[in-house]
Amino acid sequence: MANVGGESEAPCGPGWVLRGLEPDDYADWHAIRLCPQVMRNTLMLPFSTLAEARERLAHIPQNAHVIVAEVDGHVVGQAWLEQRWGRCSHVGQPGIMVHDDYTRQGIGTALLGAIIDLAENWLGLWRLELEVYTDNAAAIALYRKFGFEVEGTKRLYALRDGSYVDVHVMARLRTAGPGATSA
Repeated sequence: MANVGGESEAPCGPGWVLRGLEPDDYADWHAIRLCPQVMRNTLMLPFSTLAEARERLAHIPQNAHVIVAEVDGHVVGQAWLEQRWGRCSHVGQPGIMVHDDYTRQGIGTALLGAIIDLAENWLGLWRLELEVYTDNAAAIALYRKFGFEVEGTKRLYALRDGSYVDVHVMARLRTAGPGATSA
């Protein structure tokens, strides 16, 4: 697990800190995944179990990094970054989830900023890419704030509430340095 800026914990807002994910965080992580808005805006399925969460956190791949936001001893948000491999090892795929009760408090902004810092300044990544539902205006605004641009739209991508919905493919490119080119 990488630590942003070499710190194991970084105070970020009133009463909350960012830190690396720990195995004992599985219950809070599971609670976030079951939030109605998190489930609506991700590919999560309902009725996942605490045992599944514990098992999943026990097997995070080597190329994945997870940062969590903690408030009063509980994880209320998480961001992850999965680095691709081989000839795409310069690419990372980030994602964010914030508990429904803690949105609009700057936690998502802090988590995304920490993931971008980790990606660019510690892992040397040049491209970050993600998918976001086209109707998730808050997430799209957050990603745009950090320089992500829509590169395309996948139609009828996922089933949600009984209907198929579209996603945007968004990416953020570093603009300077060795090997950087522009189209």
